[in-house]
Amino acid sequence: MIVLATADFELYHGVVTELRDRGVTFTTIEPDEPLPDRTEAVVVGPEEAVDPPADIAVVEAAPAEPRRAVEDLLAIMRGDAGRVIVGIDPGEKPGIAVLAGDVVIGAFQVPADQVGAVVRREIEGATDPLVRIGDGARLVGSRVVDDLEDVPVEVVDETGTTPYLGTGARGMGDVLAAVNIARIEGERVDSIDIEPTAGELQRITDRSREAGDDNRAIDEQLARRVAAGKLTIEEALTEHRERRE
Repeated sequence: MIVLATADFELYHGVVTELRDRGVTFTTIEPDEPLPDRTEAVVVGPEEAVDPPADIAVVEAAPAEPRRAVEDLLAIMRGDAGRVIVGIDPGEKPGIAVLAGDVVIGAFQVPADQVGAVVRREIEGATDPLVRIGDGARLVGSRVVDDLEDVPVEVVDETGTTPYLGTGARGMGDVLAAVNIARIEGERVDSIDIEPTAGELQRITDRSREAGDDNRAIDEQLARRVAAGKLTIEEALTEHRERRE
């Protein structure tokens, strides 16, 4: 059982919201009340103290960062949660997924210029974190790698990482692709050459053929703009069709 023992209303509200969002079962008590039977972990505020048995974990939570405390708490409950790996699906508005082992603990979609700051915030305090970024938008990827110069980064072939999206799942593709990217081993890099290779351009044209409804691929000029993150595959296909009309 997880127990929240705090008299701080802001902390109480933030932690309860985070736990409920994750479907976690918990109970709450005042800091001076005895811990219930079967307590495995207890969350307290910075100025609050409990004196549990040695086998009960204590997590101190800051009112301004309830999510961080809950993630630490759940990592303790899972045991060895595994290495923190961040997957990034680059583009105009990249998808970001944060995994601890096989568990997704965070997901975001932000403008490209905010990716570095989000990743740094999410890996703060992690032991040996790793960032994996797709190779589909090299200009965006290059900026992200430059922003994370002291963080291990791997570039991943993102072919096939975007899943089919059924009814109601529209808009989730970039984040789900980021989850898949995080799970694929890539090539360790210190920088990204923004000039796409012939093979990368071929993969983009192949993906455009698969994504279109007339089995036609975009041309090299459009493929280069996709590689640079200036167009999505869908936007490039639309422009390609308009040129033919």
